Amino acid sequence: MRISAPFLNSPYGPTTFSISTQASASRALERRVKSVLVAFGRGVASQFNVRMLLLALLPLCAATAAWGVLLWLGLQPAIDLVQRYFVEHDGFAVSGRWLSTFGLAGFKTVIVPLIAMWLFLPLMVATALIFVGAMALPVIVRHVGSRVYPGLERRRGGSFLGTLWLTMTSLLIFVVLWVATTPLCAFPALGFAIQPLLWGWLTCRVMAHDVLSGYADADEREALLRRHRWQLLAIGTVTGLLGVAPSLFWMGGTLSIVLFPFFAVLSICLYVLIFTFSGLWFTHYGLAALRDHRSTTAPSPTPAGSV
Repeated sequence: MRISAPFLNSPYGPTTFSISTQASASRALERRVKSVLVAFGRGVASQFNVRMLLLALLPLCAATAAWGVLLWLGLQPAIDLVQRYFVEHDGFAVSGRWLSTFGLAGFKTVIVPLIAMWLFLPLMVATALIFVGAMALPVIVRHVGSRVYPGLERRRGGSFLGTLWLTMTSLLIFVVLWVATTPLCAFPALGFAIQPLLWGWLTCRVMAHDVLSGYADADEREALLRRHRWQLLAIGTVTGLLGVAPSLFWMGGTLSIVLFPFFAVLSICLYVLIFTFSGLWFTHYGLAALRDHRSTTAPSPTPAGSV
């Protein structure tokens, strides 16, 4: 339905409003939001499945063990490295003036260990993502696919080397951007806006690709990632907001340093649970999008008797 409004004079002629176009866009947006919310609800329900809860224990134990060794061997050298840099470049005077400007002079005495611990955070995120992606996500995709989408064909359009390359390059970019934007955390509003976006980009890029690689062929995967990029980024950003929570442990000044081993283990636990949930959310959304894509692109049956 198109409505002309000749009463609105214009040097270019009458203005025409397309109500049908606006209604179609509104319905399309509603469908997109609904599909994301439906996948969220299914992800929450799956998260509390006993099998999924037990599944999170494997990457959790592996990540905790790996970080126990890494912190034992690397935390003090990291603190010494930051300390040496501050001494050689007059960092204590500069940071003291800068912190005093924002009323944070009390952090001056603990700035070195805090920076060293903040530099470990992106590596914790990377470790949790690697272990969840390698140990939990394949099981999650098989579990959801067999129970919710049993008739969906597995075309396996991805390869191990392709997935490994995408994961490692994405993690490298994420770590570099995290370290580069760490000083912005001094401005809470800005820092906590950037971190969820980094999380969103990382989880969207890695998990959406991994979920679709097992079921979609290469063309289907690229088409879906392109068509649903904003919905996938929204899912990643929401889980990124959850991922900001462990970062708050490192903003407690002296308390963060005293309780660092406890906070480190708790952070790894939260990261693993968040990535497990995001894997479920991405799986439910991605497989539903693939099912709908195939239903709309399937060739029409040839009428009987036609040549």
